[in-house]
Amino acid sequence: MSNTASASPLVYSDNVQQHRFEAHRDGQLTGFAEYNVHPDALMFTHTEVLPAFEGQGVGSGLARHVLDEARARGKFVIPVCQFIAGYIRKHPEYLDLVKPETRAAFKL
Repeated sequence: MSNTASASPLVYSDNVQQHRFEAHRDGQLTGFAEYNVHPDALMFTHTEVLPAFEGQGVGSGLARHVLDEARARGKFVIPVCQFIAGYIRKHPEYLDLVKPETRAAFKL
């Protein structure tokens, strides 16, 4: 039932109270990326796509959004979440966002 070509676009928001970025489609939550705030970085701890929306690009879209948002805010990222870490490995244009002291241990 993956019909991404005709699916409505994802809308992203920062749910500050729950410390997570959220993705919605047609007003329905599709996925989220939880984070902790550090003085100069966002630590991403968990990313989840709701089962009904798996395989529709929600996770990749969400990862791209949160990394672009960190860059726009002038923040480093600490990718504790394996999904976000994997996305950075596949998209090295985001590697500069990984906090330098964390980057040495970050395997590409």
